[in-house]
Amino acid sequence: MKQLLQNLKTGDTLMEEMPCPQVTSGYLLIRTNTTLVSTGTEKMLVDFGKANLIDKARQQPDKVKMVLDKVKTDGLIPTVEAVRNKLDQALPMGYCNVGTVLEVGAGVTQFKVGDRVASNGKHAEMVCVPENLCAAIPSKVSDDAAAFTVLGAIALQGIRLVNPTLGETIVVTGLGLIGLVTVQLLKAQGCRVIGIDLDSDKVELAKQLGAEAVNLSKGEDPIAIAEHYSRGRGVDGVIITASAKTSEIVHQAALMCRKRARIVLVGVVGLELSRADFYEKELTFQVSCSYGPGRYDS
Repeated sequence: MKQLLQNLKTGDTLMEEMPCPQVTSGYLLIRTNTTLVSTGTEKMLVDFGKANLIDKARQQPDKVKMVLDKVKTDGLIPTVEAVRNKLDQALPMGYCNVGTVLEVGAGVTQFKVGDRVASNGKHAEMVCVPENLCAAIPSKVSDDAAAFTVLGAIALQGIRLVNPTLGETIVVTGLGLIGLVTVQLLKAQGCRVIGIDLDSDKVELAKQLGAEAVNLSKGEDPIAIAEHYSRGRGVDGVIITASAKTSEIVHQAALMCRKRARIVLVGVVGLELSRADFYEKELTFQVSCSYGPGRYDS
């Protein structure tokens, strides 16, 4: 079967011929109909692969610390070999898969051969996925629409954590795929939504979806707009779906919030938090874990 892989050492994106996975207990073997490219996550992996070693180290400071600790315990040469071996291992790409069940493993009760399912399977002709990470697709839902299921689950978990109620004002910072899905889910829940991004096209799309939108590329002030839109009270919550190295996004979120508001991080940003931001308003900050509790359970 063919599978899409990313070489983290050279930056090459490869379509390789791979052995077909074998179904095991609790798993489904799925023939892929379509997959969705998650532009944020997958572009980040491609860019990481293309970066030189110094830039790779800058992007992964926690991994650098692990390497330095390994040098102390194992020595320089074994550590260098281990790092090279790690980078030489091509990484399977993708996590938004739609396909048809070809085989079910022992103990699987929710699905049968022939079912159409959405899963977090890779960009591959055949994938083997745990039963708990698959969902049956209603007959009226197209493959293309169903391919957004996993992204929708990530967005939904961020919303669960911010726990909005009818009529509350929620800010979504970062209007990529997950951010725009978040906007739609919040609107469906009866919230007033402010979307923030640098991309004019994404800002315009957020407006079409019913959000008040802030275009940072035009110099618009998100704090002033949030103050006005919330009638001077501050927003009730912020969901950060952006990817950035700076901690300014969290600081900005805190400034927009009312007292005891909630901030949830779905994306990846700097986390040098200001105690004063959170102390004075007693703000809640939480990091969302993928699709939620159970995501990484065996």
